[in-house]
Amino acid sequence: MTQTEVRENAAVLSNYVPPQLETLTLEVLEGKIAVLTINRPDRMNSMTVKMFTEFNTAAYALRDTDARALIIRGAGEQSFCAGFDLDEIHVITEMGVRDFLKFQETATGGLAALYHLPFPVIAAIHGAAAGGGLALALAADIRLVAPTAKFNAAFVKVGLSVGELGTSWKLTRLVGPGRAAEIAYTARFVGAEEAARIGLANRVVPSEDLFDEAIAVAEAIASNSPGGIRMSKRALQRNQEVTSYAAALELENRGQALLTRCADMPEALAAFKEKRAPRFTGQ
Repeated sequence: MTQTEVRENAAVLSNYVPPQLETLTLEVLEGKIAVLTINRPDRMNSMTVKMFTEFNTAAYALRDTDARALIIRGAGEQSFCAGFDLDEIHVITEMGVRDFLKFQETATGGLAALYHLPFPVIAAIHGAAAGGGLALALAADIRLVAPTAKFNAAFVKVGLSVGELGTSWKLTRLVGPGRAAEIAYTARFVGAEEAARIGLANRVVPSEDLFDEAIAVAEAIASNSPGGIRMSKRALQRNQEVTSYAAALELENRGQALLTRCADMPEALAAFKEKRAPRFTGQ
């Protein structure tokens, strides 16, 4: 299915109320796939104070719906997200400590809200994903990159640290402490091929196919049991935070026990026996 065909068959999500957004665009495609576009192409999709608030707004608009996947991308041809717009840096530097902490909590909360969505998040990345843009990419479960994609932890370039927007926690878990340290301390760019090689990206996709490939991955996810996918995401995320094998097994066991009480598992078994595709309802 092409991008045009998908858009012509827009779907409606249960409990979804379209939010009013200025820096972002949120749309829903066929198959209950949502697309969040960073919509400041004239500023390389750089972040603003307003945008961090709108990440929260968009995430909460989707959180309690029956969406199956979210794709995050940047508008235009230049950039996924070039980090915080330095034309707004004066807003931050003029804040007192308490106001800045409040801003930090809003900013980190916006990206955390995307990270903790109950369904998978796919980032389709072209051009720069720098600073806050890297943090946004790390908020996704899956990162597909065009050959033009390049990542950097630009924080030290502006006198800040990699301990920003969850980057230090997520980057280390993706690429390991040694690689994360080099990327953080040098602020060098990591190109698409290297990103795929070290686990920062899932794979490189031709630029012209990037969005369609993101849709294809979302459709593959959406074809599976909604409950199974949501419980899988919960297990993968939560088990990054527990420190014992026993605790991980406990979380897995509870999730599997709950899923056996839902309608999709017996439907999948019946479909297998009858040699047909399962009809998942998420009930």
